[in-house]
Amino acid sequence: MFRKRFFYSQYDSADCGPACLKMICRYHGKDVPLEYLRENCYISKDGVSLLNISKAAEHLGFRTFMAYLDIQRLIDDCPLPAILHWNQEHFVVLCKIKGKKKFRIADPAHGMVNIDLETFKKSWISTADHRGTALLLEPTAALNDRSSETEGFNGYKFLLKYIKPYKRNFFQLIFGMTIGSLISLILPFVSKILIDEGINKGDASIIYLVLLSQFALFIGSTLIELIRGWLLLHVNTRISLNVISDFLIQLLKLPIRFFDTKAVGDLSQRIGDHHRIDTFLTGTAISTIFSLVNIVVFSIILLFFDNAIFITFFALSLLGVLWVFLFQKKRKQLDYKRFARNRGNQDKLYEMIAGMQEVKLYGSEISKRWEWERLQIKFFKLNISTLALEQWQSTGFNFLTSLKNIIISFLAARQVLDGNLTLGTLLSISYIIGQTNGPISQLMSFIQGFQDAKLSMDRLLEIHQKRGEEQDEKIDHGIDQIEHEDLNLENVSFQYSGPDSPMVLNNVTLQIPKGKVTAIVGTSGSGKSTLLKLLLGFYKPVRGSVKIGKTDLNKISPKLWRGACGTVMQDGFIFFDTITRNIAVDGMPIDERRMEKAIKIANLSEFLDRLPLGYTTKIGSSGVGLSGGQKQRILIARSVYKDPAYLFFDEATSSLDANNERQIIDNLDDFFEGKTVVIIAHRLSTVKNADQIVVLKEGKIVEIGTHMTLSRSKGNYYELVKNQLELGD
Repeated sequence: MFRKRFFYSQYDSADCGPACLKMICRYHGKDVPLEYLRENCYISKDGVSLLNISKAAEHLGFRTFMAYLDIQRLIDDCPLPAILHWNQEHFVVLCKIKGKKKFRIADPAHGMVNIDLETFKKSWISTADHRGTALLLEPTAALNDRSSETEGFNGYKFLLKYIKPYKRNFFQLIFGMTIGSLISLILPFVSKILIDEGINKGDASIIYLVLLSQFALFIGSTLIELIRGWLLLHVNTRISLNVISDFLIQLLKLPIRFFDTKAVGDLSQRIGDHHRIDTFLTGTAISTIFSLVNIVVFSIILLFFDNAIFITFFALSLLGVLWVFLFQKKRKQLDYKRFARNRGNQDKLYEMIAGMQEVKLYGSEISKRWEWERLQIKFFKLNISTLALEQWQSTGFNFLTSLKNIIISFLAARQVLDGNLTLGTLLSISYIIGQTNGPISQLMSFIQGFQDAKLSMDRLLEIHQKRGEEQDEKIDHGIDQIEHEDLNLENVSFQYSGPDSPMVLNNVTLQIPKGKVTAIVGTSGSGKSTLLKLLLGFYKPVRGSVKIGKTDLNKISPKLWRGACGTVMQDGFIFFDTITRNIAVDGMPIDERRMEKAIKIANLSEFLDRLPLGYTTKIGSSGVGLSGGQKQRILIARSVYKDPAYLFFDEATSSLDANNERQIIDNLDDFFEGKTVVIIAHRLSTVKNADQIVVLKEGKIVEIGTHMTLSRSKGNYYELVKNQLELGD
């Protein structure tokens, strides 16, 4: 079963490596969660390395061998399936080689494809001696000994929780559908009576009675449709809001490491996935239930009228549905491609708009436009393929529908001529055929919508399945406040991209005393900002521990800990909102006293006085533009307004002019009293008054002391700051 359906499509641009390993696992009978593979492959925004894929496979129970092969050795000697490095930027699975000239490739970005020898060589061979890179895998007993890893998350049960609160509304919809179906059941018989009893026998009273009945049935059907439409709108809006709201709630719970691996387009596309799901749930699905009821009711009536007509109707309708199913696999592949193209399109547009200043500075308008146009050409080709597929589907379906109508009309007319059916029955059958064409088309839309919704659900569950920061079992949720204690790093080591990536921090042991100012200095890339992120709990050490007093940071709620911290990061973000709401970002009512204090310490008063709207001026991406210094002052004010016990500043004054920097540092010196402060800076003026200065070099602490002691020792600290005026030579 696994070998027949082992293909798996990647959801995001960096997922090809884990998706290939998942296919290999499926081939050998193990369905391992993609998220588990991502973690073990150490995925980043750039993807994964073949070495990390190999280590993850060995961890699962495979024997692996990474080889550089020529094409002949690959064909003759290598066990399949194997993972290949493709076009120097992608991973695919080589499934089968047919006659040494045809290659069956499972490409997680494009589906199962067959390619010829020349195309294979162009995509795989990467060296001058005509070799390519392959990861060969063979299962061991350890793989079979592992308990089966399953996804453990049922998408349909997940959807039910959104439907349950509205079950009363759904019962009302079903009741309305039942009444509508009864009306549909009556109408053919009413038409038959009108012709056979009224017109043929010349009985005017029956004609009037039947027409009156038809009018009453029409009024009833119209009212039911109006109520049904209102209920659908009501349910659809609420379910849509709940689904998207829960998605954002879950997204905001995820750790920073998750966002390191995601492009903007990957996440924004999932919002579109939500709309597809709620449209299917409250529109297509419910309408299809109504359509199916109508098809069953009308089929029973046709069976009552004539067996041959019923068999023709059933056979050709079933054939039309099967015709639609023939194209579903191809449609699924196109949907994955469309998701990837939309994601790339959004990322490119965002990049072009956000980087417009650099585009103008370096005259790259044409080249950037060409990049976007190349994406549009690919998107256009994809749309052509999608249109061609839909035309094949709809044309075939419409042909079979028209053929069915013609054959049934012919059979019914012959029966009337033979005296087996009345004229009224013929008209009733024509009415039924006309009324079933719409429901059967609706059924075709349901099949397509179901597949779209399932694909969207798979992508969404990838987010909903992830464990949030606050869901870690190690966290002591009984802690309701952070005690002001020393910060201790004990033998801390950290690396970003797996065990074979370079150590950013290496065996760092450091005490940051409470109520004191600690400055961390070092050359670019020495690990200063990474150390700060570990202190904030954004990442966990690979080895060692970070403690608040004697309590491990991993055992404290990240939200609670960051609530006790005020932070200014190098890449701090300014929201599109008023200045006051950019300083008080917690959403609570503004504390005027704290706001004035924050404005004063950040030396923003003069800047605000020059603005016509003052504190209520909108700033950010769509508001008043800010200089680098103004942005930093607002970020400083934001941290001061919070009035926390711990403060972390990462190059917080690097963009300020000398006068503003001197004024703000003087103000901050008073504000720092009694607080634990960690400052990362290159400027001597920012760090020289610190109680202790820590010098980092290549991820290790090489010096600790005060400004005076470190300057006298003429070591690493002296080399860093000797060109600044206070030290001279």
